[in-house]
Amino acid sequence: MGKYLLKRILHGIVSVIIVVACVMVMVYTLLDRNLIFAQDPNYSHQSNNQKVAYKYEKWEDFGYLDYVTYADYLQELTDNGELDEDTRAEAVSFGKTADNDSELVKQYVKKFKNEYKAKGYKVVRLDAVMLSGKKFANGGQQQLFAYKDLPLINRLGSYLHNLITVDNIHSVEGDIGKRGISFTLYDPVYGGEKFSPAIIGNGTQHKYLLYCDSKFPFIHQNLVTISLGTSYSVTTGIDVFTSMTRTQGSYVSSEITYPTGLTEKSADDLHTATYLSGSLESSMAYEDRFTDDYTNIDTVKGGLSKMGYSFVIGIIAVILSYLIAVPLGIGMARKKDKLVDKIGTIYIVFILAVPSLAYIFLFKAIGAKMGLPITFDMESGSKLMFVLPIISLALPQVADLMKWLRRYMIDQMNADYVKFARASGLTENEIFFKHISKNALIPIVHGIPASVLGALIGAIITERVYSVPGAGNLLTEAISKYDNGVIIGVTLFYAVLSIISIILGDILMSLVDPRISFSTKDR
Repeated sequence: MGKYLLKRILHGIVSVIIVVACVMVMVYTLLDRNLIFAQDPNYSHQSNNQKVAYKYEKWEDFGYLDYVTYADYLQELTDNGELDEDTRAEAVSFGKTADNDSELVKQYVKKFKNEYKAKGYKVVRLDAVMLSGKKFANGGQQQLFAYKDLPLINRLGSYLHNLITVDNIHSVEGDIGKRGISFTLYDPVYGGEKFSPAIIGNGTQHKYLLYCDSKFPFIHQNLVTISLGTSYSVTTGIDVFTSMTRTQGSYVSSEITYPTGLTEKSADDLHTATYLSGSLESSMAYEDRFTDDYTNIDTVKGGLSKMGYSFVIGIIAVILSYLIAVPLGIGMARKKDKLVDKIGTIYIVFILAVPSLAYIFLFKAIGAKMGLPITFDMESGSKLMFVLPIISLALPQVADLMKWLRRYMIDQMNADYVKFARASGLTENEIFFKHISKNALIPIVHGIPASVLGALIGAIITERVYSVPGAGNLLTEAISKYDNGVIIGVTLFYAVLSIISIILGDILMSLVDPRISFSTKDR
C-alpha cells in the first residue's frame, strides 16, 4: 500500500504540473493578450504613449512579460550604490526625442539599452507627442522601457516556487528589533487573561503563526501560506486561495484588546496581523493601538467563505443523495421491471434528459410557490435559503447513483456465484444482503471521496441561479474577465482535488473489498 500511495502521489504531482503548464500555454499563447483590456475602464481613458506604457504594465501584472522602465533601471543602480541620488535625478529626465538628451542622459540611456538588449529584452523609446510648441498631447509624454516575453518554463517555475510559503523570522527586511518566536499560554488578543495558546513571531510576515479560538477548526495557523495566484480583475489584488477562504458578509464587532492595552468594540481580527513597514509612524490611529509595525489586519465577518458556502451546500446534497439513492437503487434492482423500477426509470430519464438549467428553474419556481427563499442572502439568518440549492444539487446525483447502483446490482444478480449460492440453500435475502449488495456497492464507494471533495469546488449553474456567494462562479467569472491568475489558480485547485479524490477512492475501495490489494508479494 505504501509503495502504491507514493507512486500515485508522484504521478499525481506530475499530472498537476502538466495540467497547469497546458493551461498556461492556452492562456498566454493561444489567447490574444489584448482581450484583458476588454473590461478595463482605465484602458479606455489612456491615450498616446501613456496608453502603450499602460498596456505593457498590465501585461507584466498578468504574467505575460517582464517590463522595466528607464526610471526603474536608474533607481536600481541607486539602490545598489552604483549611482548617487543627484546624478539619478539628473539622468532620469530624458528628452522628448533622442536628439534632446543631455550628454549624461545619453550615457545612461545607452547603458540601459546595451544591458537589457544583452539580456534578450526589446528596448522601446516613444518620442513625445506634442500638440503645438511646448504643449504635450494628452498622454503624450515620452517613454523609454524594455520588455521581454516570459518563457513558459520560467513562468511555470516561478508559479510553483511561490505556491507554498513558509513564514520565518527573516521574512521581514530591515531593522525590526530582536527576531524570534515566542510561545504563550495566554494570548494577548484576549488581554492575557484567557487560556489560549499561541505562537508569536517577530521578523515573520505574520505576527501570529499559530493561535486558538472558538471557531472551527479551533486551532489556526499562518505559518504555511498557499498562494494560487493573484487576481487582477475578479477580486483585484487578492490571492485566489485567500478569496476562496476569506469570510464574507457584514462586520462582526466584539471587545478587542489592542497591543497598547486599548480596549474597544471593533471588527478587527488581530490574529491576522501582518507586517507593514513604517505604518506605526504614519498614523495616529496605529499609535493608539499598536506597539510595532504589525498593523495590517483583516476584519471579522459573519458569513462563510466562498468555499464554505459551496461545501455546506454540496456536502449536505451529497449525504442526502446517498441516503435517497442507495435504498431506491436497491429497490429498483430487486423489483426489476415492476412498478417501483418503472417509476425510478422515469425519474432517471427525466433528470438525465432535461438540461440541468431547466429543472433548476423548475425547482426554483416550485420553491417560490411554496414560499421558500429563491435567492441567497448572507445577512439572513434563515436556513431555508439553503433548501432549494441543496435540492437542485441532490436530485441529479440521486438519479445518477440510482442508475449505476441498479445496473451493478442486476449484473451481480446474474453472476455465477449467485446461482451457486442458491444451489447451496441460501435464502434470497441472505444472497442479496451478504453478497450482491456488498459487491454492487464497491464501485459506488469509489466515488464517495470525489463527491465530498467536489463540494469544495461548488456548482456553477446552481450557484448562479440562486445567487450563492460560493466558489462555483469563480472560474467562469475569471474566464469572462480574462483574469489569468484566477484561471490558473482555480485550475490547479481543481486538479489537486481530482488527484486526491482518486487516491482516496482507491483506498476506500480496498478497505471495503478485501480482494483488492495494492501491494505485491514475492512468490
